Amino acid sequence: MTSQLNMIKARSAAFVLTCLCTMAVFGQNDGSEQNQTGRAGTFVITNARIYTVAGPVIENGTVVIQNGKIASVGTNVQIPGGAERIDGRGLSVFPGMIDADTRMGLAEITLAVPGSVDLAETGNMNAHTRAIKGIHPHSAHINVTRVNGITTVLSRPQGGTISGQAAVIDLNGSTPDEMAVISDFGLVINFPRVVAGGGFGGGGGGGGGGGQADFNALIRRRDQAVEDLKKIFRDAETHLKAQEAYSRDKSLPYVDANPALEAMGPYIRGQRPILFTVERERDIRAVAKFVADMKVKGIIIGGQEAWKAADVLKANNIPVVYTNIYSNPVRDDDPYDYLFNAPAKMESAGVKFAISTGDVGPESRDLPYQAGIAGAFGLAPDAALRSVTLSPAEILGVADRMGSIEAGKVANIVVADGNILEPRTNIRYMFINGRMIPLTSRHTRLFDSFKDRGVPERP
Repeated sequence: MTSQLNMIKARSAAFVLTCLCTMAVFGQNDGSEQNQTGRAGTFVITNARIYTVAGPVIENGTVVIQNGKIASVGTNVQIPGGAERIDGRGLSVFPGMIDADTRMGLAEITLAVPGSVDLAETGNMNAHTRAIKGIHPHSAHINVTRVNGITTVLSRPQGGTISGQAAVIDLNGSTPDEMAVISDFGLVINFPRVVAGGGFGGGGGGGGGGGQADFNALIRRRDQAVEDLKKIFRDAETHLKAQEAYSRDKSLPYVDANPALEAMGPYIRGQRPILFTVERERDIRAVAKFVADMKVKGIIIGGQEAWKAADVLKANNIPVVYTNIYSNPVRDDDPYDYLFNAPAKMESAGVKFAISTGDVGPESRDLPYQAGIAGAFGLAPDAALRSVTLSPAEILGVADRMGSIEAGKVANIVVADGNILEPRTNIRYMFINGRMIPLTSRHTRLFDSFKDRGVPERP
């Protein structure tokens, strides 16, 4: 009994310690950093170089921000009375960047504080899981990311076969609903792939290593997994049709609720896109066939070898959210720049794509540098900028609202002292939904704490 009591006490102490650590994670800030949603107003940026992305660069131009939107942009615009002026001499204005694949707000400290992680549900079929309901709006990752020029991200669940529904969010707001651009954007599916040792997942994979017979067995296993996935789609359609029939005729058998199958309705009927995590050419071609067979809308997440499958991607109107700039080449004999120059190859092949970090949270801040690397390995400068602004906006279905600097669009705007894709560039001003955002984060606080500390003199 004594040993049992000691064990209970130990577990209780561990629980209390975990709670205190979690409180430290979420409560250590003094209010100067988190939950600052900026201030609204009418702002005018003058004498700046304006990268509209949708059109030519405007030299010595003006942008007017009013009522949360871009009221006007150009070289000869009317400035509203009482507007707060920002002198843009020597500065450049860009659309806020968009990271089209993250887990932003769903995880804080993945390896040490399990209570701060809400990335995946148990089981393989979780179509009813909604990322928007798990997003922590005061995550430290949000400020760290947005002060680097990223204003919008897609945040998605992971794990299982059907992970759940991704959300498109702005990186500003006190609640998930305030942040939401599209609460339920797309259904995440880890598409079956040809790989030894597993049937699902988005990473690369090779053959079985045991000859052609083993590789053929892997192909058959992948094909069977695809058939199982199709059966889930057919079951969902049957369930929805039975529900609809019962709603019209109550004499028919009652249909029990099934939240997971019911959540699939807009996706299996082609009303919303499905996000397929997949990397290798053979698996990307399998996704394209699946999209054609099931008559759904598809988006590739990952896409290491998407340029090799350009023909089927274009034929089925499947864009790619490329997440592999920071990844290592898959095969031992792949050249070192195999993944760096893939965006340029997709551009040449006519594949619609966006560059993304694909990160859980903290590395999303590197989005501009990843696009910059692609620009250094063959992607034209204007295409590199477009790959993190207007292209992801188009893929996420929000190009009518953001992604370029045009009158009438939401004022998600970044003002910088240089090329936004270069590490030496500093963000000077940022606006999300027309609100001027304070450029503070855990990183800026740490920098400010240590920047003026001198090296102690030796005695």
